[in-house]
Amino acid sequence: MRRLIYIFMAMFVSLAIVAVHASTFKPPKPAAQNATSVKPAKKPAKKPAKPSKPSKPKQVRCNECGELVNPSDFNNSSGMCDDCDEHQRAQAAPLSELMSSPREFDVNGVKFTMVPVRGGTFTMGATAEQGRDADGDEKPSHQVTLGDYWIGETEVTETLWMAVMGSNPSKNEKGYDYPVEFVSWEDCQKFISKLNALTGETFRLPTEAEWEYAARGGNKSKGYKFAGGNTLGDVAWYDGNSGQAKHPVATKAANELGLYDMSGNVYEWCQDWYSGSYYSSSPTTNPTGPSTGSYRVLRGGGGWDNAGGCRVSYRNYHTPTFRFFNLGLRLALSDDNAAKERLGREAATDSKVKRALSQSTSGKGSTREPACAD
Repeated sequence: MRRLIYIFMAMFVSLAIVAVHASTFKPPKPAAQNATSVKPAKKPAKKPAKPSKPSKPKQVRCNECGELVNPSDFNNSSGMCDDCDEHQRAQAAPLSELMSSPREFDVNGVKFTMVPVRGGTFTMGATAEQGRDADGDEKPSHQVTLGDYWIGETEVTETLWMAVMGSNPSKNEKGYDYPVEFVSWEDCQKFISKLNALTGETFRLPTEAEWEYAARGGNKSKGYKFAGGNTLGDVAWYDGNSGQAKHPVATKAANELGLYDMSGNVYEWCQDWYSGSYYSSSPTTNPTGPSTGSYRVLRGGGGWDNAGGCRVSYRNYHTPTFRFFNLGLRLALSDDNAAKERLGREAATDSKVKRALSQSTSGKGSTREPACAD
């Protein structure tokens, strides 16, 4: 019996030893592959797909200039390209909306400024503030309505005249910023003709009504007796302070519109023929004076005149060929069509610049040069 027990114990121990070996057994590592064995080929990497080319937008034809443009440069409501649309809107706008600031011109290096005068209705002639100083040809006072125009900020200077004509006609020659004088009405027409050829504009002399409306301050008028005030010495060179000589322009106070020397310094030719009875039959809208005559109108007085001759309603006159040492001029400009055409071109050019800037940041390309911009 004891012997059987020993046999069973021995078998149990053997089985336990086999179980321990089985739990700790690790299979042998496989033999290293031969260095010359062929490695499996790698799968070729996929090439990135090429980006698809953006399709070109279908171009649209402008109904105004006939050019093909991208849809981004086309105004569907008007059927025109942006340039033509800007140009048309500028043309259609009232000139008063385009006269937001003075215009500066440069002729052979000499600059001068034209001031915008908004149109309106005013009383021309012997108004109440003129009192007993008013002469017979200033009566009757009457209502006049004018359109928009530009007028010279100052009288034409010797320097500007020389830049246009090549010579200085002034008898009291002073230089750069002194008003030109000793010029007849006919001399002024020759000067203006050459100035227009140089600038492409349509300068002219102001009508007598335009001159008086501007001298009174236009639609900003405060009802002064002189251009810019009731104290003549503040706004004008006249016989009481001039020393019987002309003075540089814009050295006295300006009037309500920013115009200088409308009273005093030198007389200024106007476009109109003169008639002492014209005010009795003058048109009420944009009057231009009698159709014929022997004398042309002079306005504003000069450095040799007393206070009465420097009033805003005072009228003087002389023959178109007459020259004198206190006769000068001031320019006017009011060709609506030419002005709007020029401003329309500027609007179209401005549109071109804005679009170019937009394209430089958005990547859009232009297909053409604008047909409407100069």
